[in-house]
Amino acid sequence: MTKADIINDIAEKTGIEKVAVQASVEAFMKSVRNSMVSGENVYLRGFGSFIVKKRAEKTGRNISKNTTIIIPAHYIPAFKPAKTFAEKVKKNVKKEATV
Repeated sequence: MTKADIINDIAEKTGIEKVAVQASVEAFMKSVRNSMVSGENVYLRGFGSFIVKKRAEKTGRNISKNTTIIIPAHYIPAFKPAKTFAEKVKKNVKKEATV
């Protein structure tokens, strides 16, 4: 599902114009992005959490040059689904996979 699909789906279900829905979706994504860039996590009860994870420094290998490089510690965005959300996905995907 793409962002356009999400916008169309919300517009159909709510009766709100696509332009207004697009503005709302864009504002939501911008808000989440800005919060995470500033180091804040975003918690959506019943859906999941957008969290900032710290990756430790590690040693990597450049196979073509046969050298080692040090990859510095850095932060990455991550999503952790809510427990109920993850359980629903597990149940529904298993049903479809066996059919």
